[in-house]
Amino acid sequence: MPAEPALSEDSGAGSGTAPDPADFRTAMAEFATGVTVVTALDRGEPVGFACQSFASVSLEPPLILFCADRRGRSWPRIRAAGRFCVNVLAEEQRELCERFGSSRGAKFEGLEWDVSPWGTPSLRDVLLCVHAAVHDVHEAGDHEIVVGRVLGIERHDVRDGAWRRPMVFFRSRFGINEPDAPIAPDPWGIGDRWGWG
Repeated sequence: MPAEPALSEDSGAGSGTAPDPADFRTAMAEFATGVTVVTALDRGEPVGFACQSFASVSLEPPLILFCADRRGRSWPRIRAAGRFCVNVLAEEQRELCERFGSSRGAKFEGLEWDVSPWGTPSLRDVLLCVHAAVHDVHEAGDHEIVVGRVLGIERHDVRDGAWRRPMVFFRSRFGINEPDAPIAPDPWGIGDRWGWG
């Protein structure tokens, strides 16, 4: 019979309580993620928010998912639009991430972007654009899990013959080799709940 795994002192084993939101967020920061910006056109106006919770779901049919905070301002408008684009950021696009991760200012003001053939806003020079239609939405606590049916993709992962690197978010910082990098500021997510989830 295998031995019981050793538990760390701070595991909360036997306490019978779930971790509080701050502890849970800190723990989940140990999982490195990519960074995306989810965009849509709502009655002709572009909207979007920074999002870490993005994954592929199915190859046949092609399905993806992202998670959106139900209290965010952009997600209801994206849902109403019915179609969206997941823009996968490259490592040098920190300013773009900060723009869409903040509740301050107009996110598209002064920004060059294009309307895709699928009627969704494509941000220029990102690694990948995944264009999709809202296929299903599932409530999950304070978030909603959005499943999208993929309509088309645009790849921009090679520049000047070299592969580009993705933006990585780990322990509330950009990159995994920057232990002294500043932690993402608290104001992020006030409008669209940027961060884990």
